[in-house]
Amino acid sequence: MELHSHIRQTLQQVAVLANCQLIEPITDDTVLLESGLDSLGFAMLVAQLEEELGMDPFSEMQIAVYPRTLGEFIAIYQQAADQTAG
Repeated sequence: MELHSHIRQTLQQVAVLANCQLIEPITDDTVLLESGLDSLGFAMLVAQLEEELGMDPFSEMQIAVYPRTLGEFIAIYQQAADQTAG
């Protein structure tokens, strides 16, 4: 499954588990703090992605980066995946 689609699908699943109501539509330009997912939901999302993908790019960063949008969040994972594969 493509990474972008996988992250979006996992976001939807975590929102249900965290009992959060996501805004519609969720796009790459959606501001994460306005997405409907709370801080616990984001922690669950990162933990779930780490379990499924075998990486947590946020813990591996030299300098902490906080993505503003869903697109930035996905780009961080894509960059980490590219570095792992490269």
